[in-house]
Amino acid sequence: MGALNDIRVVEMGQLLAGPFCGQLLGDMGADVIKLEPPGAGDPMRLWGQGKEKVQWEVIGRNKRSVTCNLRIPEGQELARQLIAKADVLIENFKPGTLEKWGLSPEALLAENPGLIIARMSGYGQTGPYSNRAGFGGIGEAMGGWRYIVGDEDRPPARMGVSIGDTLCASYGCMGVLAALHHREKTGEGQVVDTALYEAVLQVMEGLVPEYDYNGFIRERSGSILKGIAPSNVYQCKDGHFMIGANKDEIFARLADAMGEPELADDPRYTTHLARGQNQIELDERVNAWTAQLSVDEVEAAMIKYSIPAGRVYRAPDMIADPHFQAREAIIEVETATRGPLKMQGAFPKLSATPSGVRRPAPQTPGMHNSEVLSEVLGLDDAQLAQLSEAGAI
Repeated sequence: MGALNDIRVVEMGQLLAGPFCGQLLGDMGADVIKLEPPGAGDPMRLWGQGKEKVQWEVIGRNKRSVTCNLRIPEGQELARQLIAKADVLIENFKPGTLEKWGLSPEALLAENPGLIIARMSGYGQTGPYSNRAGFGGIGEAMGGWRYIVGDEDRPPARMGVSIGDTLCASYGCMGVLAALHHREKTGEGQVVDTALYEAVLQVMEGLVPEYDYNGFIRERSGSILKGIAPSNVYQCKDGHFMIGANKDEIFARLADAMGEPELADDPRYTTHLARGQNQIELDERVNAWTAQLSVDEVEAAMIKYSIPAGRVYRAPDMIADPHFQAREAIIEVETATRGPLKMQGAFPKLSATPSGVRRPAPQTPGMHNSEVLSEVLGLDDAQLAQLSEAGAI
């Protein structure tokens, strides 16, 4: 049931970066114990689009919920005991918060030397900005993402998802996996320090060296990457279609598909650099061809001539697609209160230890209090009642 089926994770923190890291580890088989504040629980339970908020069903899957009031000593002690029995701790609080609660990495590692502590924050645990509050959108802005997204004549835009948070969580997950490998060799735990802005910065390709060496600053370019042509979404009679034919030999095949093989020998288009210099007119030429055809017809031509291309999908298109179905890219999970619910599967795919969804998201905060606290800490009903009376759970 997953490559990490012998790993126990305590997930502290709320909203997106920390919980998404927990989702990734849980999908790989880890036993993820999510600590939620008593009462309403993680605010992510109320996030999402549409009448019913169902985003929690994805990010909460493969987790067991334990309520824990981290603002009082009894709750802090409960968290300390759980962390002492864990392999990994995930937290995405403002730097200094764990220390304020008496749960500093130094203290936790002294009690559990093999512990891996994944810390996600806006600016990291050190540096002059470390104490500033940070959200994913701020990391996207300072990491360079927001400035280059959108049309040239409009202010910086954003993606329709919280990419800064999920990038930070993904790098946090990678750090945990590397730290687990190190621990396997040495027995030593360590801290994984992941900053939102740095996770975004990491995927900015040549943005920094292009400026450092050439004095070139990337600008917004709408639906294209400047100099990469033809690679765009093109208009068809009944929709849009994405074509990526920017490599020389692939462009030659596109020219054949368009019935204009001479374009491959045209000095304006024969090389990558030439196509980039004439990008606008080339896109207009490709668009004039696709506009005469249906999406089905363009797709058939792209398959025939082996050209990278694809439909521009929305959720209903993904659910209906036979390739998505064959690879279980979209799965159906039997949720606690909403019945069967379709959602993205677990990726990447491992041949020997496949990831997957073993349990739905916990229906209510603290749903697994008795189960987890008796199993992990050996607490009986009387002790659980004491914690409840103290306001710790």
